[in-house]
Amino acid sequence: MVRVAFRVSRMSGPTHSDTGGNQLRPEKVLGFDFFNLLAGLIAHGRRKMMLEKKIRASLILTTVALAGAACSGQGMTDESINDNQGAVVGDQIGGISAAEFATAKANFQAVEEITDGLGPVFNERSCGTCHSNGASGGAGDQIERRYGRFVNGAFDPLAGNGGSLRQLFAVGNNGVNCGTPGQVCTFTSLSGQACSVTVETEPAAATVHNVGRLATPLFGLGMVDAMPDSFFDALATAEPAATKGTVRRVPVQVPMVRFNAGEETGTPQQAVGSMRVARFGWKANVPTLQQFSADAYLNEMGITTQSCIAGASIVDFATESAPNGTPEPVGCDDQAPLQSAADVAATGMQVNTDDAVGSCAGGLTQIQEDIANFAKFMTFLAPAVSPDQGDQVSIRAGKPLFTSTGCANCHVDSSVSTGALATAATFRTPASTPNGVPGNTTFHPFSDFLLHDMGTLGDQIGVNPGDSVAQSRMMRTAPLWALRFRNHLLHDGRFSGGDVPSAIRAHDGQGLAARNAFNALSPTNQHNLVQYIFSL
Repeated sequence: MVRVAFRVSRMSGPTHSDTGGNQLRPEKVLGFDFFNLLAGLIAHGRRKMMLEKKIRASLILTTVALAGAACSGQGMTDESINDNQGAVVGDQIGGISAAEFATAKANFQAVEEITDGLGPVFNERSCGTCHSNGASGGAGDQIERRYGRFVNGAFDPLAGNGGSLRQLFAVGNNGVNCGTPGQVCTFTSLSGQACSVTVETEPAAATVHNVGRLATPLFGLGMVDAMPDSFFDALATAEPAATKGTVRRVPVQVPMVRFNAGEETGTPQQAVGSMRVARFGWKANVPTLQQFSADAYLNEMGITTQSCIAGASIVDFATESAPNGTPEPVGCDDQAPLQSAADVAATGMQVNTDDAVGSCAGGLTQIQEDIANFAKFMTFLAPAVSPDQGDQVSIRAGKPLFTSTGCANCHVDSSVSTGALATAATFRTPASTPNGVPGNTTFHPFSDFLLHDMGTLGDQIGVNPGDSVAQSRMMRTAPLWALRFRNHLLHDGRFSGGDVPSAIRAHDGQGLAARNAFNALSPTNQHNLVQYIFSL
């Protein structure tokens, strides 16, 4: 059972999460405007906003507790995740207390408001809304949109028009957010200024149009984050030449932090600016779950943050989005309070940064509270390992077909890959993990987390300005574990979750041979292979 308390600590700034569309807020369920009542009892300003945010999260936490969803503080400590047959989707793994995991999960599910810093443009108002299939932390139903163009064979994200991500919503209209491209949304700033934000549109100069991106499932990713770079290098080396993946290394903007229990402080595991294998995101361009969290908070919810790493102020995610390239006036990006002149001078952040740790003096390492909670939730979210109760005869018959068709060349695992790749594809966390997840634990994501040229299936969106057409076709191998919980398949969600055959037949480039091998199977064997994939 989770013990619920209104925990108030480190009041250095507000706190955040996301969801979009029409959702009932807790005070509406209670039947009265809880937060307006609270506002009359608590002083105005940043401290009041933080308390409101924590109480919203606490209400979610209370609901989780009453539903009997509390997790064991011990988590899973077996040598193989798959040995724990009592586990269910959405469980936690060891390394974090049940209470701390529940707090992180509540923050992940909490809904952001314009007063928290939501906007000026955004895609959703809660992490838990975009990651909901199967359980909180799963894949999503929302599909964000991207665009770009190629100039003399080089990718141009049209940065002057806001960059390749087109956010779907804008804040305003007394809390009724706008979602029609080109629609003007209005609101009044904290200082009484009349503000307007225009919902983003795709620029006329774009030649790569309306590309969809589906939220990826987060189950088990803390274990992936714990794997050393050398593991992914070895996978690439062992893969067959025709399907060999590409390892992408990127600079670390927000390092992995091994948190002190119950805190946002801890020990950084990489240096800011150091290179690390990027293993997250459809383009394998994100190196840590902390950076994944900060990036999503800014680009998906519009909430800007500042953190501290070893005394250095991290302001990479502290600048508000500019709708279609036009920045909103300070104070008209949202209704979060502005930062003090002293904190701006001490940290280098923008005055309208929504949520900040503040001074990093004394070599402080502290991740902004929401970012820390998002990262904790993802780090200790268990793989979805409850056994599938499907057609066991077909599943057993499909397993060797997964190997013979070549699926296991990219969706690697020691149980299905062959030769040197089978050895390299043994996913086992280090004895001492950098992020605190259980060590010496085997897990089975069925992905190499590397980039592959997917031909026509590639989305033609470059990661960096100047990327070639071939680079824009590169996509990270999607993990297949827990695929049965997904409502949509492929990076753009073009197929329903049950339509694995169509998803296979869309493979191209380095996946073409596997597609052809699947098509050559008899209908019975195609069925068997699909049943095996659903069992992972």
